Amino acid sequence: MTETVLVVGGGGREHAIARAVADDCALYACAGVRNPGIRRLADGFAAIDETDPAAVADYATEVGADLAVIGPESALEAGVADALDDAGVYAFGPRAAEARLETDKAYQREFMEEHAIPGCPDYAVFDDTEAACEYIDGYDGDLAVKPAGLTGGKGVKVIGDQVTSEEAKAYLRDSDYDRVVLEERLVGEEFTIQAFVADGDLRTTPAVQDHKRAYEGDEGPNTGGMGSYSDTGRSLPFMRDGDYEAAVDVLAAVVDALPEYKGVLYGQFMLTDTGPKVVEFNARFGDPEAMNTLPVLDTPFVDVLAAARDGEPLPELSFSGEATVCKYAVPDGYPTDPDAGAEIAVDEEHAGDALLYYASVDERDGRLYTTTSRAFAVVGRGDSVAAAEAQAEDALAAAGDRVRIRHDIGTADLVQRRIDHMDDLRS
Repeated sequence: MTETVLVVGGGGREHAIARAVADDCALYACAGVRNPGIRRLADGFAAIDETDPAAVADYATEVGADLAVIGPESALEAGVADALDDAGVYAFGPRAAEARLETDKAYQREFMEEHAIPGCPDYAVFDDTEAACEYIDGYDGDLAVKPAGLTGGKGVKVIGDQVTSEEAKAYLRDSDYDRVVLEERLVGEEFTIQAFVADGDLRTTPAVQDHKRAYEGDEGPNTGGMGSYSDTGRSLPFMRDGDYEAAVDVLAAVVDALPEYKGVLYGQFMLTDTGPKVVEFNARFGDPEAMNTLPVLDTPFVDVLAAARDGEPLPELSFSGEATVCKYAVPDGYPTDPDAGAEIAVDEEHAGDALLYYASVDERDGRLYTTTSRAFAVVGRGDSVAAAEAQAEDALAAAGDRVRIRHDIGTADLVQRRIDHMDDLRS
């Protein structure tokens, strides 16, 4: 029997999900923007606010969806998984209560402490801004300042890296957040592992390293992610034997403590001189990390979804063994003052053998327009990170004008800097 799958969301991550399932199901999609890549793959598309649980559930019922995959964290926080489950459509995504692991950073740290999840940094939670500022003054060391709620990957400020202590306090006073988490600054190299989870079972995917800084050389403000890379195996070039497994043990401990959790569990880790520590958990695929993981997944993703719904053991995952490099094209001025509403032209034929994923663009009357976020990504694949980077770079002829790209992602120089950094820390 052919499954009918609904993909909720209209960004690059959701385009990757749609491409991963399109050949094996009847595909429908809904989102607040008209992503041209998703619309071409889908048998039906509805312009629906993905944070409207009732509207999403009604559309799922209307198209006879058997399964749904929820892309954005905002939809999970709004309870879209709850509404779909209650309507009889299995949602591969946690219900709002379990999604708090991402949507509430204070809960996240308190959960880790309560259940003795490894890799938790020192932290403190404040609902009083002046008390938080006093903590900054009295802390012996640098801190990461994190709003407790969702901020689209752009709310964290790190003392000693992005801001001074005085700037961090000014940020808190100007922002007027209800709650903030202050935690020890972790020093090392970040990496992500995404796991498929259902019924207490989990299957993990290769590690990915994202690049948050806006400009080449890791300069500028944080973004939602300018690009990312993965290697031919499960690990990354700067990781040693046992690092990947130690991070997987953390994810397994979370699943043991949250037996009702289903969907993607994303662990963002900092590899320190003493091993992996948890930067944060997300309750969905990463963006761009989904675009590194799903194109090299040989196991049909629909089989994972069906097994989760049917209460069967999740299939063991098989991957192609290719390295990947993803590079995003973003609007001029992103992230501080993005040129939203600009018409862009993407010559898909120039992408060559690379994959092209549309993200935060809106298609109107056959024309493409930027929004306030990342426009589209190209993903190169190859038998090495260098080969994948070369393919991605060649594909950027498709980028056209009015966008900006971090060309250094995946390059030999940048990867070697990561290796050297970890060698220095560990020595």
